[in-house]
Amino acid sequence: MSTSSRLAGALLFTTALTFPALAHAQDEGAANDTATTSDNDGQHQDAEDVDISVPGGGEIIVTGRANRNVEESSTQVVSVLSAAEIARTGEGDIAGALSRVTGLSVVGNGFVYVRGLGDRYSLALLNGSPLPSPEPLKRVVPLDLFPTGLLSSSLVQKSYSANYPGEFGGGVINLTTKAVPRDAFLTVSVGASGDSITTFHTGLTYYGSSSDWTGYDNGNRDTPPALQAFFDSGDRLSSGTVQSAQIAREIVTGRNSVVQTWNDIPANFSGSISAGKSWPLGDGDFGVIATAGYSSKWKTTQPHQQTSLSADLSTIESDFTTTKTDQRVVVNGLFGLGYEFSENSVRWTNLYIHDTIKQSRIGIGQRPSQNNLADFFRQGTGWYERQLFDSQIVGEFELTDRLSLDVRGGYANSKRKAPFELTFEYVRTNSPADPFGAYFVNRLNNGNGGNGSVTFSDLNEDLWSGGVDLTYELFPELKVTAGAAYSDTHRSVSRRDFLFLAPNQFMGSSEVISAIGMLRPDRLVNALSAPTFLMYSNGLQMIETDEGNPAFAADLTTWAGYGKGTWQIADALSLDLGVRYENGDQMVSPIQVFTTPGSGTVVTGLKKDYWLPAATLTYEIEPGMQVRLNASKTIARPQFRELINQPYFDPETSRPYRGNPLLGDSQLYNAEARFEYYFARDERVSVAGFYKKIDNPIEAFIVGVDLTTSYANAPEATLYGAELDLQKYFDLGDFVGDGMRRLLVGANYTYTQSKLKVGPNDTVTYFGAASTIASDYFQDGLPLTGQSDHLVNLQVGLENDGRLSQQTFLVSYASERVVSRGLNGTIPQPDIIERPGVQLDFVWREGFNLLGVDLEAEAEVRNILGTDHEEYQQSGSNRLDVNTYKEGTTYGLSISANF
Repeated sequence: MSTSSRLAGALLFTTALTFPALAHAQDEGAANDTATTSDNDGQHQDAEDVDISVPGGGEIIVTGRANRNVEESSTQVVSVLSAAEIARTGEGDIAGALSRVTGLSVVGNGFVYVRGLGDRYSLALLNGSPLPSPEPLKRVVPLDLFPTGLLSSSLVQKSYSANYPGEFGGGVINLTTKAVPRDAFLTVSVGASGDSITTFHTGLTYYGSSSDWTGYDNGNRDTPPALQAFFDSGDRLSSGTVQSAQIAREIVTGRNSVVQTWNDIPANFSGSISAGKSWPLGDGDFGVIATAGYSSKWKTTQPHQQTSLSADLSTIESDFTTTKTDQRVVVNGLFGLGYEFSENSVRWTNLYIHDTIKQSRIGIGQRPSQNNLADFFRQGTGWYERQLFDSQIVGEFELTDRLSLDVRGGYANSKRKAPFELTFEYVRTNSPADPFGAYFVNRLNNGNGGNGSVTFSDLNEDLWSGGVDLTYELFPELKVTAGAAYSDTHRSVSRRDFLFLAPNQFMGSSEVISAIGMLRPDRLVNALSAPTFLMYSNGLQMIETDEGNPAFAADLTTWAGYGKGTWQIADALSLDLGVRYENGDQMVSPIQVFTTPGSGTVVTGLKKDYWLPAATLTYEIEPGMQVRLNASKTIARPQFRELINQPYFDPETSRPYRGNPLLGDSQLYNAEARFEYYFARDERVSVAGFYKKIDNPIEAFIVGVDLTTSYANAPEATLYGAELDLQKYFDLGDFVGDGMRRLLVGANYTYTQSKLKVGPNDTVTYFGAASTIASDYFQDGLPLTGQSDHLVNLQVGLENDGRLSQQTFLVSYASERVVSRGLNGTIPQPDIIERPGVQLDFVWREGFNLLGVDLEAEAEVRNILGTDHEEYQQSGSNRLDVNTYKEGTTYGLSISANF
């Protein structure tokens, strides 16, 4: 193997320094380091000896086994998406591509569920290092943040091994960024797309700022001077000393509060550029890679949202239909350096992702339980800005022929800013006795005759991590590894939520006052802040809804050490055995933002340590056919926001949340048996059965008349199921005179069953609750949230074995799953169910040469069947749509040039 080839391979594999068994899949244009890799043109190369660096287990050397698959070579249960396989799906982000993997489903905005276990039971890594999350309700990073153009491969490991962090419930997803290539390259891509509901149809927008198209604000959303002075003062609005009229006038402006219609929403656009090169340097080779990308996507939906407080859903509290338009702008970049000398390598990778959603929404509905005549009109604007920066350096060193050292260190930061999240509600009484009963009027009286609110949210999370693995070959058949890992996460979150309250005199029935209430939000607030109204109780007032805990800090520090060995007991029998000791110290506490402290609240401190064993036994029945048995113990910790007794309103789901400071860790006991048959290169069939027992699982439930979601440790849960995975190629010959063609059939199916176990004597702990009886919160036998009984993926496609030409149909199906619990009580409400249904997509990729330039064109059609998004509750014949809307069919076309 050439030095440049070793450089490309080694620099990739060092990014996976916590892999127990493998790293995989060089990017297009890079070296073929596996026996089953496709190059950029779709051609299948002759396999060469595979030298895979395996921190925590030495090396796997596959010699003279050209048909051996990487999944087969691993000592664990893994699924790998190479760059070629990701490209075949045509997905723009890695969450979509991972939804094609056996046992995986994507719920919400990019959160990947493994075998029906929620996102809290999934572990996401980038090049083997942990990632911070920009989401207030999560500690797991949403994978829709990661454009597929930044990644060379993704590995999913479903069986635990001791050199992974202990928070490994359903599996780990390790994303590998592009590595320094063997050959110089320059790739430029552009694309456009649109959907049948949004593109060139009427939607909504608001001005915001002139730079919103970039995903960055030009300063219009900076904190206004009066509000900043209030924040700096440490005063409370409730003290009566704050002049809030001036603050309100600066907050609500024509730029941020006026929702407008846009007759022709533009098409989506994306573009990217990537380049890489390596040079001889000293005794080794030095390489560099850089990538930059931009995309802008529009989406309009009309969710139908209903709520009920009755057990049989016979009475409706609210019934709204909302039109919402989101513009999502993503800016990303990657810069990496690599150097290999002798058998050693060092790699430095820097990743930047900036993801912004500009949201405009209007809705109209009724509240039958309050007033059967009145109509309510709501409008809102939002700016949700997420950012991730990650810098990692990894090194792989061969100290002697039998001793190797791997080291890694990284810093990552995530941010989320949501300033000026404005909502106003107007009321049309439809009463003949009301002179303005035919008009929408907002009296700003906290819901009795209209209301208005604004929220400022800010999240910042820093994560430092490091680790070292030392591997020694005792014998050719036995390699042992000792490793240590450290991570320190610090998050600070603030959420300042305010209501606008008009003076009492504004509640009168004079025509002048009612006419003012018909004004649009910015003019309404400014009119009530004008001198005319300052004589009435100091004019417009503001109320902070949570003066108790508007901000909090959270920390999680983990120290871990592990030992593991990989023992080739016999030619056909191997054992991977290890144990991890992990100490975790988690703290969540309020931040004092007021000069005069308020009443104290619970400070949560969880400090625990665990011994986490894991073992995988692999028996090779015959070449290409093997059986695996795995058993392990893992944990799951509460997420930060779940531990703070602070209200939070999620604008995506339109649901309120509140944490429980009395949550504790969950412990999982895992077992799996698996049969695998690799009957040809790129061809396989596998069957697996798995079982998990979870002590004290953290589950969501609904509490209170406002249907707030909160959390508690249920007594116990179990999950079991089976998986089937098949991939087969059929040679079709040169039937169109265009080279050898073959048909790909790939299918996987996952069956999962889970249930909560709640006995009559079981108890739970919930902050501030009068009851500790578990059955008051959870129902025995209900499935875990997010779990679908059936997951199906099917790929059927044609491809040319001599050049890039692929035509692929992709089908996915997920059966119904619980996304949120119903209100529990004497007669519990049914759960909130999501019905993902069947999704049919088509992707066509074609390579050709034009004027000496290699080009790749891609055309795609998504959601061909027009499957809608459905979230609902149902009791007998009574059904409520909780969040149901139509999804359009998406059409896209892109082209890339390789220089």
